[in-house]
Amino acid sequence: MKGNKIAVRYAKALLELAADNNKVDQIAADMKYLLKVNTEAPDFQILLQSPVVNSDKKITIFSELFHSFDKISMMFIELITKKRRENLLAEIADAFESLVNEKKGIVPVTIISATALHENTKKEIVNKIKSSTKGELLITEVIDASLIGGFIVKMNDKQIDASIASQFNNLKQRLTK
Repeated sequence: MKGNKIAVRYAKALLELAADNNKVDQIAADMKYLLKVNTEAPDFQILLQSPVVNSDKKITIFSELFHSFDKISMMFIELITKKRRENLLAEIADAFESLVNEKKGIVPVTIISATALHENTKKEIVNKIKSSTKGELLITEVIDASLIGGFIVKMNDKQIDASIASQFNNLKQRLTK
């Protein structure tokens, strides 16, 4: 699971609270949006890290920014901010998403390739992964031209690297020994 221990603890507490109030999906959507804002807005990341902006001002900004969030999500964000742990919000949201996926039996899988994979190739990769995994796969495809060719599959803590770039690096290491 991603995240540091503190972020995971907060995420577990939020998941328990969400489950007790039958709002897991709503709060998961809120955390997903928080992650999106964190990824797309560098100013938001600066705000989270800033020791200059006081907690009350940050809470006001979060209330405006996340006005559509569920009451539980907003209370949680406010609590985290008052405890001066707002710099962990993105990690908490990420850990929360992982915990929800785990609870629902969803296994996130990222397939990174140099170019878009043919549908048959993608199906073969997915079928191999399905045969060795329990749960529903959530496939994300990423294009990374630096791989030159081949692909990398990332699933939980595992990584299968079948890229040309990796094979070149391995060959280079063997030849330079």
